[in-house]
Amino acid sequence: MADSNSKRMSIIVTKGSLDWAYPPFILSTTAAAMGLEVTMFFTFYGLTLLKKKLDLKVTTLGNAAMEMPMFGMHIGMPNLMSAVPGVDAATTAMMKNLIKRKGVASIEELRAAAVDADVKMIACQMTMDLFEYTPDDLIEGPVLGGAATYIETATKSDINLFI
Repeated sequence: MADSNSKRMSIIVTKGSLDWAYPPFILSTTAAAMGLEVTMFFTFYGLTLLKKKLDLKVTTLGNAAMEMPMFGMHIGMPNLMSAVPGVDAATTAMMKNLIKRKGVASIEELRAAAVDADVKMIACQMTMDLFEYTPDDLIEGPVLGGAATYIETATKSDINLFI
């Protein structure tokens, strides 16, 4: 844990898809390794990243920048593709294969690294209630808190990110 004079960073985590799970965990573990005190606030769909069993997916819908390396080039995935049955499953499988092939850590590994680095994780109580999750649904370690808990942290942070 960082000392009281160290820099602090907070991250609001709002997305729970595979591609949106990487930025908050990479940034939090990197910042912690650099000596920052890091707090992650998981709310709405981001809360699913704290579930014991992860089943993360990727969707092409609304992601106009999504290009996958295939056939020696980068092929864009038009939004219309998301309407075709099985495309999200195929896209998810392609992304997971790419992650594995390139030796990128899994979200489970990054999450464990964040826990090991003493990154404070706050599970949004309102979201827990809204989606009917219980603490038993989540990994060990996150504390429950609400917007006031996050704001108290954010006002003491040098860096505040919304992902």
